[in-house]
Amino acid sequence: MQEVTLHLEQNTDFHTKEAFKTLRSNVEFCGSDVRVVAVTSCTPHEGKTSVAMEMAKAFAEAGNKTLLIDADMRKSVLVGRYKTGAVKYGMSHCLVGKYKYSEALCQTNIARLFIFFSGPVPPNPSELLGSDRFANMLNVMREAFDYIIIDTPPLGSVIDAAVVAKRCDGTVLVVESNAVNYRFVQRVKEQLDKSGSRILGVVLNKVDLNKKGYYGHYGKYYGRYGYDTPAGQAQPSERRQAGGGGIQRPTGAERSEIIDRLDRMGYPADTEKKTPNVR
Repeated sequence: MQEVTLHLEQNTDFHTKEAFKTLRSNVEFCGSDVRVVAVTSCTPHEGKTSVAMEMAKAFAEAGNKTLLIDADMRKSVLVGRYKTGAVKYGMSHCLVGKYKYSEALCQTNIARLFIFFSGPVPPNPSELLGSDRFANMLNVMREAFDYIIIDTPPLGSVIDAAVVAKRCDGTVLVVESNAVNYRFVQRVKEQLDKSGSRILGVVLNKVDLNKKGYYGHYGKYYGRYGYDTPAGQAQPSERRQAGGGGIQRPTGAERSEIIDRLDRMGYPADTEKKTPNVR
């Protein structure tokens, strides 16, 4: 298992933290059968990757063994955005049959949060994501983790998200406020419907909270509730999980359990290490 350190934003404001806790709770309220969730958007730069990361982090902080899968195999931004450093193996290595899942899996510095990065860009991402190997991979991961969050490409640009969504328990659509028109969002929703995916809901992202109409009554009755801690001074538990410091290893039993389950369930890999046919 690989190890990476995520450098996350440490000065996240109170409203943002509460929004992701609410998102986590709403997914939990969808039912105990909803454990694999795809996250997509209509266009690039709407913030779906950030939503997927924060959503996975929220589940991990609630005590769930959580896996974030980077299924944006065409233009992944996770490694560069969170400055994880070198990641040797990724999902594309496993899907072409070269490495075990446990070898490509990454343990992060956030307790109970693991990441499966996309790996080198393959020439046929849609085919790999729609393959039986990808479906088998999700089945294996279901046995090892409580929740799986999958970051997919924007559905308004490529079909990959719909291919992935049909194998998930539900999909969350991220829409940037005042950036995408209603008809475009409707077309993306229809595409998800055609794939048979259950749409859990929509996240309205990049909302200007200073604009009149947002949190008006909330501020009236509670004032600046949640701002007791001065800006930039996280509580001790927050500092430990904010992205600094070393790897927060799970217990030896927990780490061994994940690796054993992944290896026991099988993997689309040859024992002999060969150069993957990806670039």
